[in-house]
Amino acid sequence: MTADWIRPDWPAPARVRALSTTRCGGVGGQPYDSLNLGTHVGDLPASVAANRAILRGVLPGEPYWLNQVHGTRVVDAACPDGVPDADASVSRRPGAVCVVMTADCLPVLLCDRAGSVVGAAHAGWRGLQGGVIEATVAAMQVPPSDIIAWLGPAIGPTAFEVGDEVRAAFVDAEPGAAAAFRPGVQSGKWLADIYLLARLRLQSLGVSGVFGGDLCTVTDRQRFFSYRRDGVTGRMASLVWLD
Repeated sequence: MTADWIRPDWPAPARVRALSTTRCGGVGGQPYDSLNLGTHVGDLPASVAANRAILRGVLPGEPYWLNQVHGTRVVDAACPDGVPDADASVSRRPGAVCVVMTADCLPVLLCDRAGSVVGAAHAGWRGLQGGVIEATVAAMQVPPSDIIAWLGPAIGPTAFEVGDEVRAAFVDAEPGAAAAFRPGVQSGKWLADIYLLARLRLQSLGVSGVFGGDLCTVTDRQRFFSYRRDGVTGRMASLVWLD
């Protein structure tokens, strides 16, 4: 099976290139079948290296891989320095590839309408609530109204069950976030819409062009890895760069 790249459907400038991987088209065996790109999940190093080589074949350079820690630190992909503890990167240099890995968390890809800067953010609920999107937009150093965003494959609103403490973390900070939660089956549980939470954060910053947000990693077992569904599993990548 060949690799199944998802190309964002967004009105990005021609020099902005982006894609998100799926689990299809790699060499790994179960439970990492098959295009796992994470080195930290227990997969065979040789399989991950082969999969990263497959991905590298469609990129202008090696992606700036991050050690994602559910935080808000943003680094410059044009100035790589090892594998930093960070959850987002930005770049103004052609060929420097911003990348985040996910398996239910939300990948957010960004660019400005002039095609001068791009960014990628890893937004699990902790990072999203903590301000990783705000930090990434600030690091791009352009007016938020000039930025457009694409929301990649993440856990969907019918599958993301959270407790009272997660809802409270968002609603206490912004009462309007209550719209992204509906009662779950169990008392004290809520179904959260991480896509809507991200849209609300972006809109509050002045980013009005927000696209994507219509996939679910949990329910689409054939295309996506899901930590919530499977526990031990692989990781997908979402990438953006300037030509």
